[in-house]
Amino acid sequence: MDFDPWVDLPAALGGVVGRGTLKARDEDFVVEEDLGFAPTGAGEHLLVRLRETGCNTDWVAGQLARWGGRPRADVGYAGLKDRHAVTEQWFSIRFPGGRHPDPATLRIDGVELLEHSLHDRKLRRGALSGNRFRLRVTALEAEPAALEARLAEMARRGVPNAFGPQRFGREGGNLQLAASWFAGGPAPRRHERGFALSAARALIFNAVLAERIARGDWESVAPGDPVVLDGRGSWFIAAPDDAALAGRLAALEVHPTGPMWGRGAPPGHGPGARLELAVAERWAEYAAGLEAAGLEQERRALRVRLRNLQWRLDGEVLELSFGLPAGAYATAVLRELVASGQQDV
Repeated sequence: MDFDPWVDLPAALGGVVGRGTLKARDEDFVVEEDLGFAPTGAGEHLLVRLRETGCNTDWVAGQLARWGGRPRADVGYAGLKDRHAVTEQWFSIRFPGGRHPDPATLRIDGVELLEHSLHDRKLRRGALSGNRFRLRVTALEAEPAALEARLAEMARRGVPNAFGPQRFGREGGNLQLAASWFAGGPAPRRHERGFALSAARALIFNAVLAERIARGDWESVAPGDPVVLDGRGSWFIAAPDDAALAGRLAALEVHPTGPMWGRGAPPGHGPGARLELAVAERWAEYAAGLEAAGLEQERRALRVRLRNLQWRLDGEVLELSFGLPAGAYATAVLRELVASGQQDV
């Protein structure tokens, strides 16, 4: 592959302004999940909010299934979280009839029960509003004025909404799985199928984003291009006579979009659609594989707004706090700021 969908993604804001160490300890990377809704208080699904330290989300789901005596398929969660972190997230466990063990008996190494409630449905991947991050970068080497200026710019402009390297698997394993499958090899196991499809979609998206960054138009919209509302899935086609659109783009109320590839042509009729078709042709085996798998064309914002970005600089330690919508990566924020030996977030 002549394009690494993470390493070869251009910097959008001029390159990093320093370097440091991320996640010297798990406690240096804290993620708090926001579902965006409250449990119903009734139903056959037990919702538990857990604080996990050094735990893999899928492993915790397996432990919950064992504790509840339920099949692994009866455990749901809204988002995968990184192992090397302190994370607060929700899980659901289905108990037919609503009869479940006492949550006080839950014992999992590295896991603390924060709260629990009943709910009327299983948690599905992506069914959350977003995540709040609290990060510490230590052993920081950066000129304070340049760091402050870059953070202010990121708050004002947002950052490219790239898929992080973990989407593609260790050493690109998820992409290799997709390539083998799409070339006529055996279909992946059910658990791996979603990872392969997600990696293929992310490859095409990041390739489009890389072209837009290189051209300098990753923040702009032309008539005929699809535009998405900030933090929402709703999108519309930019009209040539929309006088308010430039102001809404500058205020980060709306964003240009890129493709989550699937069957059919990209929506819209602007220059963005032509670029997307050209990129999909370059990665034709992945595009065709996604179409054959039955996925439909969807949209993803090319840019992400940092919600309530705050920072504190204390010598060689930088503390950051910000929120991101579901599906956005803290990696995409950090890669525009500092170089770090830890980039799997």
